[in-house]
Amino acid sequence: MEIAAFGLPDQVTVATGSYSPIYGARTRELLNDGRDNYLLTIHTREHEVSVDGRKPMTVPAGNLMLINEAICSNFQLPETAVKVVSLKRSRLARLVPRIEVEAFHHIPVVAPGMPLLTGYADILRENPPQGEQARQIAANHLHDLAALVLDGFVNGGAARNEVGIRAVRLDLIKKEVLRHLQDPDFGIDAAARRQGITPRYIQRLFEAEGVTFSEFLRASRLDMAFRLLRQSTSGESTISALAYDCGFRDISTFNRGFQRRYGATPSDVRADTMRRRYD
Repeated sequence: MEIAAFGLPDQVTVATGSYSPIYGARTRELLNDGRDNYLLTIHTREHEVSVDGRKPMTVPAGNLMLINEAICSNFQLPETAVKVVSLKRSRLARLVPRIEVEAFHHIPVVAPGMPLLTGYADILRENPPQGEQARQIAANHLHDLAALVLDGFVNGGAARNEVGIRAVRLDLIKKEVLRHLQDPDFGIDAAARRQGITPRYIQRLFEAEGVTFSEFLRASRLDMAFRLLRQSTSGESTISALAYDCGFRDISTFNRGFQRRYGATPSDVRADTMRRRYD
């Protein structure tokens, strides 16, 4: 068994684990520890879970199970990996008032909102937030996104924080952009297709931050070029080749944008880097 986890405010925990075949149970004796958070789990393999003494049910790989730790449960797992998010019961219950009507909730991988929740949790696993404010924002987003996913599966719906959901969506789009900086064909239409939303919705998300999608994409490519120039040596690729590697089709556009952003030409930055290296 291998487990990696980190905590956030409001009793939130984000974790991953991998197991050899295992049987486990949260018995009545264990309930005395007072834990009553909600566990959201997604396994890479089909497995069996029984909650509150009910008949075991089969959970397909990729589906989400949400179980209150204050309720008895047992599970039988094959060799598997699992992603886990633990959320504060009282806070989630405020967002989803009737969540406790059922002992557990089984949500399919294709449910609306699932890509947002799982994608954002993955971002946090790759880059745990630093600083108390960032950690609190991350905890808020996870509660809001869980409520979004539960909407439609819990009678009474979810009181969602739309501002938080838009912020998470924007984070996911930005990460998508950063993954495709070197692709000159990547643009707002491709980002919209990957996120399952419209280009106009993406523009509105960026406009709320005072920039456009194109400006963010161009600035990110220029920042990438700047970092590469700072790392380069005189024997490495030409400025033109570097510009193309950063997704620019036109060297003139690259040079103008670079000088406007950094107050120096790419050649100036490379020369300064070499001078610093050999001083």
